[in-house]
Amino acid sequence: MMFDRMTRRILDALQRDARLSVQDLAAAVGLSATPCWRRLKEIEKSGVVRRHTVLLDREALGLKECLMAHVTLLRHAGNTVEEFERAVLTHPEVIECYSTTGDADYILKIVVPDMKAYDAFLHKRIFSIPGVANVRTAVVLREVKYDTLLPIDTE
Repeated sequence: MMFDRMTRRILDALQRDARLSVQDLAAAVGLSATPCWRRLKEIEKSGVVRRHTVLLDREALGLKECLMAHVTLLRHAGNTVEEFERAVLTHPEVIECYSTTGDADYILKIVVPDMKAYDAFLHKRIFSIPGVANVRTAVVLREVKYDTLLPIDTE
């Protein structure tokens, strides 16, 4: 979908602060409130905005460990892939899941309070999913960049 410069500026401003009022958004992008509101409604109707949300600090919530689990399935036949994906969607500890190429079929980003909780999560949740052959885990030592901003050309 193609967007003009003003719409891209609105999208950029919104992803930086979704709590902006229409008036503040209009001022930030150089429009008056009514045209900005109309464009905002068009953007929302187009489906490009999936949802408005808040970014929380996981460590402040006691989720001290962040892990990347590289999951390999036994096979891709039958319902194995669908069952795995359905199961992963039900576990709030999994905050991201990607189907990938390479050594792993999936990479899961998992947050838990501690390693004991991760061990329990693996045994009770992941290893109980039919078709899981192998899980290799990388422990995140430090988050160098954690952001949700998509690169939008506003020029």
